[in-house]
Amino acid sequence: MVSNPVHGLPLLPGTSFKDFTKTAFHRSQTLGYRNGYAIVRRPTVGIGGDRLQFNQLSQAELDELANKAPVLTYGQPKQAPPADFIPAHVAFDKKVLKFDAYFQEDVPMSTEEHYRIRQVNIYYYLEDDSMSVIEPVVENSGIPQGKLIKRQRLAKNDRGDHYHWKDLNRGINITIYGKTFRIVDCDRFTQVFLESQGIELNPPEKMALDPYTELRKQPLRKYVTPSDFDQLKQFLTFDKQVLRFYAIWDDTDSMYGECRTYVIHYYLMDDTVEIREVHERNDGRDPFPLLMNRQRIPKVLVENAKNFPQCVLEISDQEVLEWYTAKDFIVGKSLTILGRTFFIYDCDPFTRRYYKEKFGIADLPRIDVSKQEPPPVKQELPPYNGYGLVEDSAQNCFSLIPKAPKKDIIKMLVNDNKVLRYLAALESPIPEDKDRRFVFSYFLATDMISIFEPPVRNSGIIGGKYLGRTKVVKPYSTVDNPIYYGPGDFFIGAVIEVFGHRFIILDTDEYVLKYMESNAAQYSPEALASIQNHVRKREAPAPELESKQTEKDPGVQELEALIDTIQKQLKDHSCKENIREAFQIYDKEASGYVDREMFFKICESLNVPIDDSLVKEVNGISLCHPGWNVVSLS
Repeated sequence: MVSNPVHGLPLLPGTSFKDFTKTAFHRSQTLGYRNGYAIVRRPTVGIGGDRLQFNQLSQAELDELANKAPVLTYGQPKQAPPADFIPAHVAFDKKVLKFDAYFQEDVPMSTEEHYRIRQVNIYYYLEDDSMSVIEPVVENSGIPQGKLIKRQRLAKNDRGDHYHWKDLNRGINITIYGKTFRIVDCDRFTQVFLESQGIELNPPEKMALDPYTELRKQPLRKYVTPSDFDQLKQFLTFDKQVLRFYAIWDDTDSMYGECRTYVIHYYLMDDTVEIREVHERNDGRDPFPLLMNRQRIPKVLVENAKNFPQCVLEISDQEVLEWYTAKDFIVGKSLTILGRTFFIYDCDPFTRRYYKEKFGIADLPRIDVSKQEPPPVKQELPPYNGYGLVEDSAQNCFSLIPKAPKKDIIKMLVNDNKVLRYLAALESPIPEDKDRRFVFSYFLATDMISIFEPPVRNSGIIGGKYLGRTKVVKPYSTVDNPIYYGPGDFFIGAVIEVFGHRFIILDTDEYVLKYMESNAAQYSPEALASIQNHVRKREAPAPELESKQTEKDPGVQELEALIDTIQKQLKDHSCKENIREAFQIYDKEASGYVDREMFFKICESLNVPIDDSLVKEVNGISLCHPGWNVVSLS
């Protein structure tokens, strides 16, 4: 009799008790999911939430008990319950059949191969009857490899049937998406599975090899006749023995070319050449050590190899008839290496001993290749264009930003405000120019000349500034070496040519005579005598001139009397030195004349009393000639 496990009473009506605390009487869930796959899960609790007792028997014992028929003392035996259903995705989870196969691919655009064998692995997934084709990746093959066909169910024919594991075997061809794959073998698990399902497997086949890949694995054929020369002996004999030469590369004939120094190393162990650069301090170049890396240099190329791309590919013995050797490097000779001509001018002591012992060449000379300073190039100025002064125009040729010509500061300070004035007449065939008079002002501080023409009423000629301050070049002087007029060129009767116009000096003021006497070394005796004689004649008038003066026009005599009166008032004033400086300041053109308004302004600024009635009759006052001799305050 079955008893209740809770209180031990028999499980009969009236002897069982209901547990009112239990509210859930559903069956436990036995089907779950793990990593996206459905799996069977054994229940841990029964109906009502009571925990089930786990069976500690082994799987073999459980199977034996499940197959054992119960023996009862009464009635017919009951049929054994069916086994648990296990889905295919659970039974065949992570069970994959692997087949080794290959397919042939045509190569129409190559002369070295006509077809290509590509080896692949075919995987068959038993849980959902899907397949995938994967080609092992070969490094640097240049072919897109990896997963050729992703995992999916593959169609077998046009009727919609799909490939099944029963259709796969060794030694058969299968067509997938137009490509025929030859299955040659399978792994151990696949073989056991197919044999357990009653499929007879064909014998395995050898995997087909790619002919081009096998050809590349073979060693290259060398069509070189073996030589008797022992390179190992050369290496052991001449190891660490290097010939050193000092050379120059003269590229001065090309634009921006220069002469540079190099060191050429010739390695006797393998007949290679290396060219190193020689850097100097502050030479403006990157400190790159090598011009040419260590390599063999061809001397004579094959006729067909002259167009060989040497800058891209290495030159082999097939393109070269003769290589450079040690006998080609001689001091005092030139040799061309990679298009550059190097002149060897010296070598080291070891190289001298080697050439003496090997080739019998003794006393290799040392050639002097030091640069000789070129003769200084004389700067030639362009021809003068006539604008401005020659010195000022020449500054444009000396520097990019022209500077003003240097001035003699001492001379300017010593001769400041010192002006020599001369009266001159214009030498011209035109009758109207005979009566014209000009005042030359020579500035001792800058050696410049200005010309002023006093205005004459009713003459028909506009007076005023005739020439601004500038240096005047003497005639017949060259443009490259101009000669300017100086103080010694101005004397009575001298002819001064100013830009094609000839002037004759007629008179001077007293300051010119004093300056000439104090600086007699600058003037010739004839020039000094001409000024002195002229001044004496002017101070001592002739009798005929006095008789003429008595016969002058009354209007002229009255004008001279008015000027004399005004000049006497200026001389009698206590600040006559200030008056002189004021007139020189306001006479900016150094013409010797000021107008009436300026004259009154100067007198008012210096508090000089002047009778207005006297000045109204005078239109202008001459500070040079003839009035300067009278009003001279020196």
